[in-house]
Amino acid sequence: MRGDRIERGAQSPKTNWDTALIWLMRLTALAWLAKSVLSWMAILDAVPGGRPFEAEPPGRQAAIVYFAVIDATAAVGLWLTSAWGGVIWLLAVTSAVTLALLTPQLVPTSVPLIAAQVSIVLIYFLLSWFAAREMR
Repeated sequence: MRGDRIERGAQSPKTNWDTALIWLMRLTALAWLAKSVLSWMAILDAVPGGRPFEAEPPGRQAAIVYFAVIDATAAVGLWLTSAWGGVIWLLAVTSAVTLALLTPQLVPTSVPLIAAQVSIVLIYFLLSWFAAREMR
């Protein structure tokens, strides 16, 4: 019976907004991969002139490790343009902005960097909305 088989249907052609969203996701993936690499460099004490990881307070150590893992995971998901990648990325951005605003001693982040992250999220939602409307 045809109803019992799992088949992939023909994919609809990509639209202009879909293409823009994919480009945004891939460029964002590269940026978040770089963020992850910087966190791993801090863990491995490979940051030139940086403070040793062991000398950091435990809360800051936990934040560095958390972002090293979640940023890399988000970067992979965004590069693959998967739904779970967007969700993990939004969790990473929300975590970073929340920690930067509520506990700046754990995650010292400049205001322009926070604004840039929030702006990228807003652009992501806007492009997603346009792509969804175009598919109708």
